[in-house]
Amino acid sequence: MSNHNCRLPMCFETVRTPLTSAVADMSPEKSPADPVNGEEQFVPPLNFSMVDYGIFRSGFPDTPNFPFLKTLGLRSIIYLCPEPYPASNIEFLNANGIRLFQFGLEGSKEPFVNIPDAIIHRALKAVLDERNHPLLIHCKRGKHRTGCLVGCLRKWQNWCLSSIFDEYVRFAADKARVSDQRFVELFDVSSIKQLPSTDSYS
Repeated sequence: MSNHNCRLPMCFETVRTPLTSAVADMSPEKSPADPVNGEEQFVPPLNFSMVDYGIFRSGFPDTPNFPFLKTLGLRSIIYLCPEPYPASNIEFLNANGIRLFQFGLEGSKEPFVNIPDAIIHRALKAVLDERNHPLLIHCKRGKHRTGCLVGCLRKWQNWCLSSIFDEYVRFAADKARVSDQRFVELFDVSSIKQLPSTDSYS
C-alpha cells in the first residue's frame, strides 16, 4: 500500500465525538452518574469515538456509561480482552438486546507482542457484518487492541498507512507501539471479501 499523495480521509476529521456540555461542566465533587440540574447524565466511556456509520470504539464501559451507550441503540459489542465480561455489563447487554462477541487478545506492556492474525480476521468480519450494527469495539483502555482492529478495518477501507497510523497514535498517544503498527502494515485483508453469517462468530 502506497503512502504517496495520501490525504487524511474526511471522516477522520469528523468522527471524534465531543463530551456533552453537561459532562464537560461537571464539578469534581459530583459523580458522573449523579443528575445535574435534575437531568440524567450521558457519560461516554474512556476514549470513545465514532469510527464509521454504525461503528464506535472506546475503552472498557462501566456502569456510569450505560445510559450513554443506550442512546447508541447498539446491537453488538466486540470485546477484545480474554477476561470474562463483568456480570453488571452482561446484565446491561441482556436488558437491551445487545449481543456480545468476545475475541480474547492478551494485553501486554511489552513493546513486542504476538497479535494472533486469525483472531483479528474473525473480529474484523464481525465488525464488517452490517447485521451487527450499530456496534461498539472495546478493550480495556481503547488504545492497543482496539487500535489494531480499527487499523485493520481502515486498511480494508483502503486508507493509506500514514492516515491509519495517525489515527492509531491519536488514541494511543505516548503509549503507541511500533509492533502494533507493524502488525497493521502486514495484515492481509485480501481474504476478507464476503461476509459470513453472524452465527459463525459464536
